[in-house]
Amino acid sequence: MIARLKGILDEVGLDWIVIDVGGVGYQVFCPTRVISALPVIGDPLSLHIETHVREDHIHLFGFASAHERECFRMLTTVQGVGAKVGLGILGTLSVDELTTAILADDKGLLTRADGVGPRLAARLMTELKDKILSLNGTFMPGAPSAAQASATGAADGDVDGVAADAVSALVNLGYGQAEAFSAVNRVMQSAGDGPDLDRLIPAALKELSQ
Repeated sequence: MIARLKGILDEVGLDWIVIDVGGVGYQVFCPTRVISALPVIGDPLSLHIETHVREDHIHLFGFASAHERECFRMLTTVQGVGAKVGLGILGTLSVDELTTAILADDKGLLTRADGVGPRLAARLMTELKDKILSLNGTFMPGAPSAAQASATGAADGDVDGVAADAVSALVNLGYGQAEAFSAVNRVMQSAGDGPDLDRLIPAALKELSQ
């Protein structure tokens, strides 16, 4: 099984590239986010590879990081998500954005990806909530966007830290990490000013009680 390719970028298509490795050209299908960040043709390139072997073909899928590849593997465990839809999701959303969408039950963000309708988005949120926490470990995405944080005068690190502290406090009170994150995210999204832990935790507890 091919797990990584390091060579020269030889060709670029709409959703695929060719990497020349020692004179052998490997066609690799990639998310559009990966293709948009490629070097120029002729430059060196290294990608993490997921290999799919079928009766009638062998397909290679390329990702910028091992973490992104693991996310692709996780996505394709969901019924209705094949390789094409998985690439479409990761072409539209970064791993961090996907994690935030799933933990925050943000169906609208998921349906931005090609091939993901409301029903599939609901399935993704249901089936992947626990898995994506395991995939990301201690990952805690900031609830508001960078633009929102800038508008409120809060640095990204401050937002992340306050959100993480609030989720940790709720987990210590006996709530599940996924539901705690979802409640904190809803409060952070609706907050009109900078993050304040003293107000964030009570507001999240109110969300959880509804």
